[in-house]
Amino acid sequence: MEKYYVYVVESLKDTTRYIGFTSDIEKRIKEHNHGKTKSIKHKTPFQLVYKEEFENKTEARKREIRLKKNSWERKQVYEKIDSNK
Repeated sequence: MEKYYVYVVESLKDTTRYIGFTSDIEKRIKEHNHGKTKSIKHKTPFQLVYKEEFENKTEARKREIRLKKNSWERKQVYEKIDSNK
């Protein structure tokens, strides 16, 4: 059964973060680092700093949207990331 991931990458250039979701996290990080995401290609390279695993695409997509729209939930995740540095 395919797994889905919500992830956060951080730019090594300016430390900005990007939230996304995918079923192939390694491939997606490579795509980010090869400039395949227009909105953030000028911020390459990126490193994966956080991921959550989901059993289905719908749940992963809902979580991605919540993190992008809900500043409190996003802040909770960013605090986890920062505490692990």
